[in-house]
Amino acid sequence: MKRIAFFLVFIIFSQCFVYAQYEEAKLDSLNAYFARSLKQWSVPGMAIGIVKGDSLIFAKGYGFANIKDQQPVDKYTIFPIASNTKAFTVAAMAILVDRGEISWNTKVVDILPYFQLYSPYVTAHFTIADMLSHRSGLKTFSGDLIWYGSDYSREEVIKKLPFLKQAYEFRTKFGYSNIMYIAASEVIAKVSGMSYEDFLRKNFFDPLGMKRTYTSINDLAKLKNVCTPYNNINRKLIPIEFVNWDNIGGAGCINSDVMDMSKWIKFQLNGGIWHSDTIISSQQILEMRSPHTNFTLSKGYRKLWPSTHFKAYAMGWSVMDYHGRKIISHSGGYDGVITYTCLVPEDKLGFVILTNSTSSLYNPLSYRILDSFLAKDTIDWASLFLPYQQHSEEISPISVPAKSIKPSLKSKDYLGLYKSKIYGNALITGRVNKMKIQLLHTKLWEGIIRPYNADTFIIEFPKVPSLPQGFIRFKLNADKTKIESFVIDVPNPDFDFTEFTFKKLNWIIMSEENKKQK
Repeated sequence: MKRIAFFLVFIIFSQCFVYAQYEEAKLDSLNAYFARSLKQWSVPGMAIGIVKGDSLIFAKGYGFANIKDQQPVDKYTIFPIASNTKAFTVAAMAILVDRGEISWNTKVVDILPYFQLYSPYVTAHFTIADMLSHRSGLKTFSGDLIWYGSDYSREEVIKKLPFLKQAYEFRTKFGYSNIMYIAASEVIAKVSGMSYEDFLRKNFFDPLGMKRTYTSINDLAKLKNVCTPYNNINRKLIPIEFVNWDNIGGAGCINSDVMDMSKWIKFQLNGGIWHSDTIISSQQILEMRSPHTNFTLSKGYRKLWPSTHFKAYAMGWSVMDYHGRKIISHSGGYDGVITYTCLVPEDKLGFVILTNSTSSLYNPLSYRILDSFLAKDTIDWASLFLPYQQHSEEISPISVPAKSIKPSLKSKDYLGLYKSKIYGNALITGRVNKMKIQLLHTKLWEGIIRPYNADTFIIEFPKVPSLPQGFIRFKLNADKTKIESFVIDVPNPDFDFTEFTFKKLNWIIMSEENKKQK
């Protein structure tokens, strides 16, 4: 019997040893792939953490947090996680649901009386679940220019909602809305009686031991190991300053590192339980991860990923199937920083990817990780996707037509104060050959305006180098003697300037002498 017992122990030990060697070889292969892909994609720095079961089996930094200072990225380097914050917001809401203080079907207007949308019917029937699953009827990123780098408070941003135009029928299509998650922050604050930030700290950061997780860019100024954001424009890395996102709240205000995010992943893989304490019930975990707004998979997508049969947005998470498993994930985009969190609950697998570049490198790396743990083979996703990334980074200046027409009016006629009922005021100063524009609720949108053709001008915003040049089109009155309004059009995937029509206000241009007299 002793021999049999010894033999069984030997077999088990041998199997564990072989499995450990297999896992180590897998992680070594991934490590080499991560390092190569970072250089291939010209991303300054990156940190990756992989959780399996209850263990953080991989945590490493690559490249530089700051190129100029040659400061390396490590597992403690802090990155803005942007929209990965949304999963925290939904988890916070789930706690309130478990407490019976709200339900997923609670009407938002019952909590926030000032919450209104484009339609009285939609306003009256709009639920918390609607708010968190992007089925409001607004188009993706509608109104984002209102909050981006602006001095508007969360409540002031929400009060702009009635002016945003409906794009789809209510609850019929996906339209990603950051403003809805800003509203979610205010719901959490109103119901809980504490700020959104304090609620996260009390219920998640402190219990999970997330000591290097912050909810304001201002908190990062006193820290040393923080990434520098970069834009890659025409194969050149441009460092950019942090933009304060405090007013975005539950849509994307969190900053964290691999070590803290790994604790969040463990908590999620454990189904809302942390060290035997149930923070979120299994029922709410299921609700948060169930499809609410479905996507249609294109032919091209199905050809490239044949094992994926559905994709949808749940609440705070995207969900799909891949290699026969349910994949729960979310990305986060901050100007100069892209991050990604992924969960595979059936395999107790999760990982986080943090990069300090406006690059989609997380996408091929995430598939490589999933293939390594869920499939027998893989392909070189990084090499496959690289040409698409390089194309997106190319920005060309706009050429003025050889036979362009001069502006209709004199310089002084274009200058002045303009107002959008959605955004607020904009000021145009200077001369017609080089005017300047300032959207007055932020220093970010300081633009340069140059003639293009007739009353269409070229506009660019130097403080946001990821944006290409665009156009500002002035509308004149019927007899073409006065400027009535203008609309900005800058083609890009993040901000829709065309939502705002700025109408000219009557004002007096004062000479320097008159100003002194005043």
